[in-house]
Amino acid sequence: MLDRPARSTPFDETQLARIIADHGSREGALLPILHDAMAEFGWIDDAMVPPIAEALNLSRAEVHGVLTFYHDFRRAPAGRTVVKLCAAEACQAAGGRSLVGRAEERLGTPMGTTDGEGAVTLEPVYCLGLCSMAPAAMVDGRIHGRLTPERLDAVLSEAVR
Repeated sequence: MLDRPARSTPFDETQLARIIADHGSREGALLPILHDAMAEFGWIDDAMVPPIAEALNLSRAEVHGVLTFYHDFRRAPAGRTVVKLCAAEACQAAGGRSLVGRAEERLGTPMGTTDGEGAVTLEPVYCLGLCSMAPAAMVDGRIHGRLTPERLDAVLSEAVR
């Protein structure tokens, strides 16, 4: 669910209240609420933390801790295209590290950021499960393996057209 970015929409208290009501009485409701909020809004606004914490009788720090532990919970809107380059050991051993600089240059944005126009987000991912096809990337939920600098260029050109 989190591999393909939802469109980013502004935080709406009514929608968040509905999500909390859907899961609030469940044991371990925090993760389902965060997943649904990500699906609904495309990111988790800091303003969502207090109502979630209050509804679940958790501290804000507890909610924040979960948010920051899982890399796929976005804390800011993503670009229209999300490019994730695998940073796990197998991909690094197969040349993935050199692809980071190439992707940053091609996309015009440093790793872990969204460009100023909101067109593309470039971020690391820590294993796509494609170790035999390393180095690998995921672009808007679609995986690409055995990347070379030239294949990466082609994938990025296609993605940001």
